[in-house]
Amino acid sequence: MIQPQRHSIRRRVLSGILAAVAAGSVVAAGVVVAAGAGAGAGANEGAGANGGVAAAPEAHAPRPDQLEFRDLYRELIETNTSHSVGSCTLAAQRMAEHLRAAGYPETDLHFFAVAEHPKDGGLVAVLPGTDRTAKAILLLAHLDVVEARREDWTRDPFTLIEEGGYFYGRGTFDDKSMAAVWVDTLVRMRKEGYRPKRTIKMALTCGEEAGAAFVGAEYLVKHERPLIDAAFALNEFAYGILDAQGHRVVMEVEAGEKTDQDYRLEVVNPGGHSSRPVKDNAIYRLAAGLVRLSGYEFPVQFNDTTRTYFSRMSGIVGGESGAAMRALVSDPADAKAAAIVSQDPRLNAMLRTTCVATLMDAGHATNALPQRARANVNCRIFPGIGVEEVRATLARVLGDSQISVTTVLPSDPLVVPPPLTPAILGPIEQVTHRMYPGIEVVPVLQAAGTDAIYLAEAGIPTYGVSGMFIDPDLSNVHGLNERIRVQSLYDGRDFLYSLVKLYAERMR
Repeated sequence: MIQPQRHSIRRRVLSGILAAVAAGSVVAAGVVVAAGAGAGAGANEGAGANGGVAAAPEAHAPRPDQLEFRDLYRELIETNTSHSVGSCTLAAQRMAEHLRAAGYPETDLHFFAVAEHPKDGGLVAVLPGTDRTAKAILLLAHLDVVEARREDWTRDPFTLIEEGGYFYGRGTFDDKSMAAVWVDTLVRMRKEGYRPKRTIKMALTCGEEAGAAFVGAEYLVKHERPLIDAAFALNEFAYGILDAQGHRVVMEVEAGEKTDQDYRLEVVNPGGHSSRPVKDNAIYRLAAGLVRLSGYEFPVQFNDTTRTYFSRMSGIVGGESGAAMRALVSDPADAKAAAIVSQDPRLNAMLRTTCVATLMDAGHATNALPQRARANVNCRIFPGIGVEEVRATLARVLGDSQISVTTVLPSDPLVVPPPLTPAILGPIEQVTHRMYPGIEVVPVLQAAGTDAIYLAEAGIPTYGVSGMFIDPDLSNVHGLNERIRVQSLYDGRDFLYSLVKLYAERMR
């Protein structure tokens, strides 16, 4: 039974949860346990049967193995891998040195690159399993990072700085936290003499942040498929999150992504001199169509992932929002419930296909009527909906035959969300409940895109999970002064190490 004091704490926490989700993060929120500096593996936190708040653990000095990991992580952060001036190839080579030092032979280290992009190479490393008939596990992370200019940042983005309980630097969160943990996991296992039943593969790629033209997961699928073939893969971008008070929220596991697709809207007009305006103005026609589009909402849809998410979250969030979630799961056509849930931009993105104008280009001179007006509309398409179906809907909503709508190629693959079987979800729940008692695991549909779509298209189910908890602002990923909590990174390292071992020992 939750005590009255816990009720008040929980209400305060849930208000922070809803604010966190409304911040537009790619991670959801939910039941909480006070986080403080972090639990660490095997932390003994009390929690009520309904996920009540527990006392925050004290921060601990880093263990020797954590300090060793920090050195590896620092080396990766301080290797600039931005597309403009950096080198993923150098980062891959440096990570390979750690694996060699741990005893990996050259036959288990595979570099890949293309002549056109010599600095965008990657690495696949293999820890052979004892059962060669069992399909492997693939650990996926990307080395490249979003551009970061020193003059914009408070601190040097390519120097790892620890300050106030955080690590600061470009890639500290996305995605060098995951890349460093995967390398460290293979190093630890080799040093321990651990021999998994399943083969464990790790792929460090380049190009996730800059597009598939580089040597990323799409390249591996097309040109090195046997090297990465696996029963399933573990990837980035599903995390736990902390609210503004530092309380932990539910642990998420990504099971599916929406399709990222652009459409070009265009109006062509004869134009003329601006001193003789006419009603038929290309800019006005396009603007009027965009206004109509801004008021349109695609219908609410559910799949197994989102139905489970909203069903579980309804009980955790409670109140009007929780009731609306329950009502919507029961009846996706419930307009009142949809209006309540859709107030949160992130939850709205999980409910339906979304389309938004992102770029405009119109006119050719200040003293001339526009001959052409264009706009780009970016859509995130719900799984199972076709690109052409969305294009036809846009044309209908724009309501003007003079506004042409064309699909911008290439299109991302349309993939079916992977099944969350007990064999996949069980180990995640087991490690979560051990490390973070009272925290529930919730499956989510990812609105943003990752390399998972290319693996999924190739028949390798890919799941996002990290065991790391982040702040409500998504730790400023892709923005200035990117960061991650120090203890959260250390805890995530222990979480993923335990999780990979569980998967490696289970054949089904």
